[in-house]
Amino acid sequence: MFLDHNPRFVSRLTRETLALIMAGGRGGRLSSLTDWRTKPAIPFGGKFRLIDFPLSNCINSGIRRVGILTQYKAHSLIQHVQRGWGLRGEFGEFVELIPAQQRMDKPLWYTGTADSVYQNIDIIKAHDPSYVLILAGDHVYKMDYGAMIARHVEAGADVTVGCVQVDREQARAFGVMSVEEHGRVTALTEKPQEPEPMPGNPDAALASMGIYVFNRDYLFRMLREDAEDFTSSRDFGRDVLPKAIERDHVQAFPFSDPVTGKQAYWRDVGTVDAFYQANRELVEADPELDLYDDAWPIWTYQAQLPPAKFIHDAAGNAGTADNSMVSGGNIIAGAAVRRSVLFSRVRVEAGAEVEEAVILPRVTVEGGCRVRHAVIDEGCSIPAGTVIGEDPARDRERFHVTPGGVVLVTAEMLGQEVAHVR
Repeated sequence: MFLDHNPRFVSRLTRETLALIMAGGRGGRLSSLTDWRTKPAIPFGGKFRLIDFPLSNCINSGIRRVGILTQYKAHSLIQHVQRGWGLRGEFGEFVELIPAQQRMDKPLWYTGTADSVYQNIDIIKAHDPSYVLILAGDHVYKMDYGAMIARHVEAGADVTVGCVQVDREQARAFGVMSVEEHGRVTALTEKPQEPEPMPGNPDAALASMGIYVFNRDYLFRMLREDAEDFTSSRDFGRDVLPKAIERDHVQAFPFSDPVTGKQAYWRDVGTVDAFYQANRELVEADPELDLYDDAWPIWTYQAQLPPAKFIHDAAGNAGTADNSMVSGGNIIAGAAVRRSVLFSRVRVEAGAEVEEAVILPRVTVEGGCRVRHAVIDEGCSIPAGTVIGEDPARDRERFHVTPGGVVLVTAEMLGQEVAHVR
């Protein structure tokens, strides 16, 4: 018998769900962008942070009990959540920061994703959910988790795994799943060298999104079993899920557009190239990720800043921004910005040119600079006349150049004092 997926039924399920967001990873593949911040705290899309996407999905899905598991370099993430994500706990709604506390008999920092949840079993018990939704804190997408939880219950699954179709080359960076006709998972291989293709599509593989719905008691049993296995790496994808697939009912939930049924937008921005590309896509006329969707808003903390301003310089040259996103507190003074994303408090001074760039908060691009195909980290001041993104050999002497040719610039690379990352 199939369940009635009307909004009221789904809302009852989401009220019985506790979401846990994994926000403690090091994010080493993002190079210097994670020198002073954890990956989920990285700015994205002109005014947001990566953590805002799973948090907004929870709120929009009707899941109002959320724990954020932190560990490495969490200060700016904690500040952001405290300032922008307070809910009324007395009404049973909360976004709760859960730092690594070495709570077990043998105190250790989190050794894997499964261990981070295991060390907080007592907190989960105190909230008494029927279902536990495990989320990654560093992916960019819009998703109604209520539909996934409803499918989990309908299928009678012990655990349900969210999945997306990805190119087989890209699939080497993910957990790749094999499924039967009705969506039951038969195998999960973490980061395979030769990903198994999807049936009927030899160029694509089915990749885990790092999103899991567990029945509460089943989760507790699997975590205790994993904790007693001295050979385990304490990871959901490598250890817990393969055992569950062998013995129990693991269901796949393909993430698709609810209107068209096609693969929905989802990005893992785990490298500088991927981060740059995902931001740059936003300035297209009709980007795949719609940040202007009133039906599914992305919420965030936003500083109280004046509007962006475009002014002439002393010589009468106009400040312009073409096919670009600009943010509060920006001043474009007699400079040209093209096909770029500018975060808050960015100043571009007379005669400067910024093209196909991602400029993080509190950056000054001084007069006469040319900045192209680059990511400029928070707090940088680009000295007057500096040229970035035109001479790869020269760029490699001073900055970090990615395999895709994107130039990453930080304050340290410029010989400047590292500003407090906010």
